[in-house]
Amino acid sequence: MSEDPPQMYAVASSDRLKTLMERTGTGEAVTSRELAAKAGVAHGTVGALMSGAQRFVPEDKARAITTALGVELKVLFIPAERSGRTFVPIQNDREAS
Repeated sequence: MSEDPPQMYAVASSDRLKTLMERTGTGEAVTSRELAAKAGVAHGTVGALMSGAQRFVPEDKARAITTALGVELKVLFIPAERSGRTFVPIQNDREAS
């Protein structure tokens, strides 16, 4: 039995990531190395998200990064479609009815 691939998330904006790093949920700034250590992800991953060289990460990494920043997941990341890794529009309850 094969396991489904992890849900991928795209960083909404590398500039937003940098802004959130300047003032985290605690009000303090965090460096890319500090963020990587707090989130338990590779420093290269954080650097690549900041530079725009990498846009997608699995859900667990996206959640770890946003938890370390002190913000909700969808403040920084957008769910991506598994197959093509294209953006999936998020519907709210009003649009669905």
